Amino acid sequence: MPVVRRIPGLIVTEREHAVPLDHADPDGERLSVFTRELADPDGQERPLLVFLQGGPGAEAPRPSRTDASPPWLERALSDFRVLMLDQRGTGRSSPIGGRLAGSPEEQAEYLAHFRADSIVADAERIRRELGVERWSVLGQSFGGFCAMRYLSAAPEGLREVLFTGGVPPLEAHVDDVYRATYARTRERNERFYERYPDDRERVLGLLARVEGEPLRLPSGDRLHPARVRQLGEVLGMSDGYERLHYLLELDPDSPAFLHDAEEITTFARNPLYAILQEACWADGARTAWSAQRVLEEQKDWPEEYFTGEHVFQWMFGEASVEVFAEVAELLARRRWPALYDRERLRANDVPSAAAVYADDPYVERAFSEQTARAVPGMRVWLTDEYDHDGLRKHGERVLGHLLDLVRERA
Repeated sequence: MPVVRRIPGLIVTEREHAVPLDHADPDGERLSVFTRELADPDGQERPLLVFLQGGPGAEAPRPSRTDASPPWLERALSDFRVLMLDQRGTGRSSPIGGRLAGSPEEQAEYLAHFRADSIVADAERIRRELGVERWSVLGQSFGGFCAMRYLSAAPEGLREVLFTGGVPPLEAHVDDVYRATYARTRERNERFYERYPDDRERVLGLLARVEGEPLRLPSGDRLHPARVRQLGEVLGMSDGYERLHYLLELDPDSPAFLHDAEEITTFARNPLYAILQEACWADGARTAWSAQRVLEEQKDWPEEYFTGEHVFQWMFGEASVEVFAEVAELLARRRWPALYDRERLRANDVPSAAAVYADDPYVERAFSEQTARAVPGMRVWLTDEYDHDGLRKHGERVLGHLLDLVRERA
């Protein structure tokens, strides 16, 4: 039964939905997927907008009207009720932690059902359960990959689709994806050291120190050179240069430095991200530790340059996620099924609009533009005003412009 709550300015309806682990086996093992529906007190009859969160492995935002969180919510509620979906394995949906029993092979088979294809099948089941004829979808980052899968697999359930920083490639192999993201990450490194030239020596000194004797992070994990370079994951965000600089100016022995370095680089809270990040890009292919292999191609990668949103095999030697090491290896060898039906996308008649960030180091804009040209009815807003977190930082304007585009008001 749904639970209805009121928080300042919002009516909140919470539901738990039973879904199959494997939608091809509807009578098999079940999972619970949690949704939270938000409405203005005077907007309870508005159409539904489903928000598909970035990730993988992160739950939907936890909203509060009092502090405008998330910042796009106010704009959304003027047109919609908003359905926040905790994707399977996240938040209040069935967690993966307590379920992972059996052999590594059995665990890998289980986790193979946590990609965009299964998330979209969950959403479609929930749409039918709620008796909604069509709804709108907003996909942020990985949520955009889910939205493209939705367009490909079940367009009959869609009224309109909005993408922010998450139009996936249709033709590029996962290795091509990482070649492109390394090129963008190189640019981000160059800009970072132009802005903070003194940090180059700081980083080189830190790398030399942890090469000989890794620092111990609060969890017991080691801060070694590769993990120092992993700090560059933040460089694609609007505050990334400053966040990294303010970390590097701290004494490496201080609790503040060690805590903040761990917070950026740990997967302890959301292990699904590390386990399935490369699989998000695997459209009918094996990943085989693509980011690691492609980094080895970068023969002139400077010692002090950071990596970005990349997952490497060594990460599963860290105490926080080492329990998943064998599973991750099996999934890296797995040939994943295709995510997108090109024929169906070429026949698309669902209106869509996409914010594509011009130098996004996480989702390459050239591939996004190529995909947009292949999907009829997709209108693209190519912008250099925002970074990958444009929706989180400037949500009212970003969402408002996408709605104007998809409804041909702009």
